[in-house]
Amino acid sequence: MEIFRVNDDATQQLVHRTEVVMNNLNPAWKTFKVSVNSLCSGDQDRRLKCIVWDWDSNGKHDFIGEFSSTFKEMRGAMEGRQVQWECINPKYKAKKKNYKNSGIVILNQCKIHKMHSFLDYIMGGCQIQFTVAIDFTASNGDPRNSCSLHYIHPYQPNEYLKALVAVGEICQDYDR
Repeated sequence: MEIFRVNDDATQQLVHRTEVVMNNLNPAWKTFKVSVNSLCSGDQDRRLKCIVWDWDSNGKHDFIGEFSSTFKEMRGAMEGRQVQWECINPKYKAKKKNYKNSGIVILNQCKIHKMHSFLDYIMGGCQIQFTVAIDFTASNGDPRNSCSLHYIHPYQPNEYLKALVAVGEICQDYDR
């Protein structure tokens, strides 16, 4: 099964592809994790298109059917109930008068795990203490040799100092 996010310009972007379940008319795919950002860009009403395939070793996989949903619909599986969709093959639906579906896809469980950002920690009062340690062992080269990371150039900073300044300028605002 493949899950695609439908973008604002109607293009589709693959978000997740499940593993292949061999020789099974009722596959049960392994639990997987997808970030809400990649799944729907934070828009719980964004259309998602799911396509189900029957894998063939020759690479010519057979299209079983498709359905569309939203993350909001999928969240219905959070309250301990199942959410299901009919998997429809449009060709069969157009040709066969009594066609109902090519199967049912059931979502047994949906969980949301909050992943805190750096900004969340800072806004929550987390403090950073900026500490620096530099290895001055001889294995890093003679500081008088211009090839050494420790080389002290009379007119420009060495690589260590450039890195310290780059990180320090950001961290200083978060360190009392």
